[in-house]
Amino acid sequence: MAHNDMKPLSFIGTARKDLKKFPQTVRDDVGFDLYEVQRGKTPETAKPLKGFPGVMELVERYRKDTYRAVYITKIGGVVYVLHCFKKKSKRGIKTPKEDIDLIRQRLRLAQEESKGGTR
Repeated sequence: MAHNDMKPLSFIGTARKDLKKFPQTVRDDVGFDLYEVQRGKTPETAKPLKGFPGVMELVERYRKDTYRAVYITKIGGVVYVLHCFKKKSKRGIKTPKEDIDLIRQRLRLAQEESKGGTR
């Protein structure tokens, strides 16, 4: 895919600000992975987010923490970054309900934005 064929990247809500709070190494890795997504590739760190068809999450482990960046590419030719967060759960791999609710809300915002609505 040529550079000018890359999908645009759009952060919903506080996703960009939240990503900037990640450690530099994690920001660099997530940034590169999102660049790959924009080029139409699926990074090794990406996996489907259960319960959200078409929504993917990048999973980055750093020291003893796990960081997630949730995105979707299936809306209007744009890569929408819905949520970036440090996973707080000490046990289990389930994404906390508050994060799931926020992802659901921001997915609706991305859908509205793609139809010409505003955030």
